[in-house]
Parts: sequence; C-alpha cells; structure tokens
Amino acid sequence: MRNVVILGSTGSIGISTLSVLAAHPEDYQVLALTAASQTDKLLEQCLAVKPRYAAMLDNNAASALATELKLAGSHTEVLSGIDALCQLAAHPDADIVMAAIVGSAGLLPTLAAVEQGKTVLLANKEALVMSGELFISKVKHHGATLLPIDSEHNAIFQCLPAPLQQHTHDQQIADFGINKLLLTGSGGPFLTTPLAEFDSITPAQAVAHPNWSMGHKISVDSATMMNKGLEFIEARWLFNCQAADIDVVIHPQSIIHSMVQYTDGSVLAQLGQPDMRTPIAHALAFPKRIASPVTPLSFKQMRDFTFTEPDKARYPNLYLAITACSCGQGATTALNATNELAVAAFLAQKIRFTDIARVNAQGLEHFADFRVSTLDDILALDNEARHYAQALLRKLT
Repeated sequence: MRNVVILGSTGSIGISTLSVLAAHPEDYQVLALTAASQTDKLLEQCLAVKPRYAAMLDNNAASALATELKLAGSHTEVLSGIDALCQLAAHPDADIVMAAIVGSAGLLPTLAAVEQGKTVLLANKEALVMSGELFISKVKHHGATLLPIDSEHNAIFQCLPAPLQQHTHDQQIADFGINKLLLTGSGGPFLTTPLAEFDSITPAQAVAHPNWSMGHKISVDSATMMNKGLEFIEARWLFNCQAADIDVVIHPQSIIHSMVQYTDGSVLAQLGQPDMRTPIAHALAFPKRIASPVTPLSFKQMRDFTFTEPDKARYPNLYLAITACSCGQGATTALNATNELAVAAFLAQKIRFTDIARVNAQGLEHFADFRVSTLDDILALDNEARHYAQALLRKLT
C-alpha cells in the first residue's frame, strides 16, 4: 500500500488521479488532498476518499472546509496556507506526490517533495519552466524520482530505451541513438480560424478545446500554443537536451501523444485516447503497468493522421517560448510570469486574445538577458516580471 498526496486535487489532473486510484484500492491510499479555494469540491473528495489531511491555500476556505468536515463526522485534519502544502508534500508517510497545481503556485510544494526524495509525478510544467536547472539539480542531490505526467512528456518517456528511463537527467540522448524528440500538439480550437478573426476571439471560444477537458488557463495556453512552448522548455530539462534536439509538430487528432526519432531512421510513437488517466496510471505504477479506466483505441475506427508545422503568425506564443528556452532560465521564468497575468486578463475580458502574445513579447524582450541561480533569484524575478506585465496590461485596458 503506497500513500499518495495530490497537490491540486480539485483540478482536472487531480480528479483524473482519484479516478485511477479508485480502480486500485488495494495498492494505493490517499494521504492528503490540497486545493486553492474550491471548498465544496474538496469537501466532496474528502468525504469520498477519507484522507488523513486536507489543505487549502485560502485560509477562509480552509476554515469553511474544517467546519463542514466536522459536521459530517470526518476525522480529516485541515491545514491552510502555502507552508501547509509544502508540509504535506514532504510528509514522512508520503510515498508518491502528484504535483498538479496549475501555474507558479505549484513550485514550492513540488520542490518540498523533491527535497525529501519523494516519487514526484510532475503535472506542473511551470516548476521546470521557472527553475529547471535548480529543480533538476535538487532531484539529483536528494535522490527523488521524477516521472512526467503531461501526455507529451510521458509519451516521450515511454518511447525511450529502458536504461535511459532510469537516468534521464544524467545521460545524453545522443548516446542512445536519439536525434530528435518530437512534441505533438493539436493546434487548439483555432487551427483553421482565419487570422483576421483573432482579435475578436472570446474567452468562451478559447477554452473550448476540441480534444481535451482542461482548466481555463491551460485551455487558453493550448489555444495560443504557449502550452506547447512551456512543454518545449519542460522537455529540455526533463530529458537533458537542448532546444535544437526538440521539434513541435501539429497533430490535430491528439492520438499520437509524442514521438522519439532515432538515428537509424526509426520513429517510436506512443498512442492512446486523449485521456490523462493513461499517463497517470503509467507513472503511478512505473515500471509496472496497471489498468486504467480508459477505453483502448479501436484501430478499426481510427481517423486519418495528419501533421503540419506550427505557423508562426498563428502561434507566436509558441515561438516566444522556444526563443526563451534558448535565452536561458531568466527568460523562461519571466515569460511564464507575464503569460500567467496576460491569460488572466484575457479570461477577465480586459484584453484581446492577440494581446496575450504582445504582452509576452515585450516581457521577453525586457527580461531575455536576466540571469538567475538561486530560488530567491527566481522568485524575485517572477515577482518583477509580474509587476512589469501589470504595467503593460494597464496600458491595454
């Protein structure tokens, strides 16, 4: 029986994780659940799985949750604040930590798990985008196990040779006959939308992803392909490679989740339904395989596969992220911060869809040469980039 902590249990990844765990009650139990402020959803989850602990970032939400759980006769202990999330991620009884908090808020709890040598299932790409070099050095130093949950990175991981899977952070992919990692992306809901209509795109249209069910922020990032850009940066750190070793390919069907190209001409691809429970099940049991609630692919009913190169005019955010990856850690930290604020402003209908890339481009130009080496440096730059983005956004609203 392995104890699991889910950071961000009320989001789509957290809900999918609970679905997989429910199919294997003899192998896993939930030690702790955490959320930001969704009291009702976390209450429902706590009553269903009976974790030892629950934590919420928002103090008022945590107080309300504690009251409701007590009235329901629950013995779950409720904690609050970022320190509580870090405490649970590092808990001595935790075996597996699902890092599924969206955005920069997930960095500190995920690092806390790494520093205690936990098995970390990484769904929070921002942790590596903000602090890749520092993060991976801590994984090595503390002997943590880092397994990717994003469908693209999990697909690449599954296509690697077994010896490389055990040491992805220490080996060179070229030594294993690999010359390209191929990240696939659907292209989002605006793959064929005329560019002239982009200024009038609404938040409702942007969050309506054609294949995946995700939160609003990630859905907008998918529509701009910034999500793929963040995954590009994440892949650079996860697989100890350089920007030149990674290509992005649009694959609208979202059946091939990513590929690995070898020097002998072979290309290995991982296929599956667009359902996050597949990579979650893979990482939970690695190196074993367990059943997930996902329906297998039916090749008799398979649609055609198509592939195209991402258009720079349609997806400027993708290419901003690729540029930032080549610039260094300071650039990616700042880009992540400006993008979070720009997407939030768009979702609040304060700026246009096309303004997201404008804000990000100005932020990247300003911070491209910034250098960071410590966690304090990273957090300070993140804060500075947010203030810079707020000033840009005030001019647009």
